[in-house]
Amino acid sequence: MIVRQLSCRGNSHLRAHLKDMARPSSDLAALREIFSEAKNIAIITGAGVSAESGVPTFRGAGGYWRKWQAQKLATPEAFSGNPSRVWEFYHYRREVMLTKNPNPAHLAIAECEERLSKQGRTVTVITQNIDELHRRAGSKNLLELHGSLFKTRCMSCGHEAANYKSPICAALEGKGAPDPDTNDAQIPAQQLPRCEHEGCHGLLRPAVVWFGETLDSDILTRAEKVLDSCDLCLVVGTSSIVYPAAMFAPQVAARGVPVAEFNMENTPATMRFKFHFHGPCGTTLPPALERHETEQT
Repeated sequence: MIVRQLSCRGNSHLRAHLKDMARPSSDLAALREIFSEAKNIAIITGAGVSAESGVPTFRGAGGYWRKWQAQKLATPEAFSGNPSRVWEFYHYRREVMLTKNPNPAHLAIAECEERLSKQGRTVTVITQNIDELHRRAGSKNLLELHGSLFKTRCMSCGHEAANYKSPICAALEGKGAPDPDTNDAQIPAQQLPRCEHEGCHGLLRPAVVWFGETLDSDILTRAEKVLDSCDLCLVVGTSSIVYPAAMFAPQVAARGVPVAEFNMENTPATMRFKFHFHGPCGTTLPPALERHETEQT
């Protein structure tokens, strides 16, 4: 069991063991040998894999939209208090994403999944990202822990649906500029995105997991099964500080399964892993996932 044991703990328990642990290897050939024999590969991805596509991460000191810290807008309370402002923020993010494309890391993961599936092997992506770049790259076995920018959920009837309209509603056209001097549009609630399911007309919200909300239990259960059965785990572009996902790979490593981290920097979990490859994911990941000489052509 992986997910059921997770809780929102700090990072001190990770650091406590660092002195006793060997530094992770950067031996690509050694990882490739393990990769060649792996039957069930889990790939956990975070904001770093999409940053190379030019996607704003909204983390750190620069994580502001207008004068608002992004994390303060991504809450149920913010939406309840000012749905117009929150929808402007998400409209901006949706429109930005429509100009971005999957990068070599996304494409390498999708190609690897398709290739190995023909050999009776599985690749499953467990992502914290809401940008759908994995989906657009071609990944099929995809678990989106935090939802999607391009899905909506009705506040009245609960209906959830994909929505790729641009703009998502007429009142948001031309709105959402991130400049700090931009005034809120103050769009009336009746002009914001509304539910079209069976004539409901309730107010729609982005179908993403906001701060203070719990992750979807069905998706967590599916992630748990993938992590319990994987024989190789890759951690790609994630800071390993957002829980519960931050504990996924360390708990896989704790049962002796090789874990390889691909990141621009070390994370609180790095020393728990067998491998660490430093650098842009779009550069370091594709060589690890390309066809191995032992694979059938």
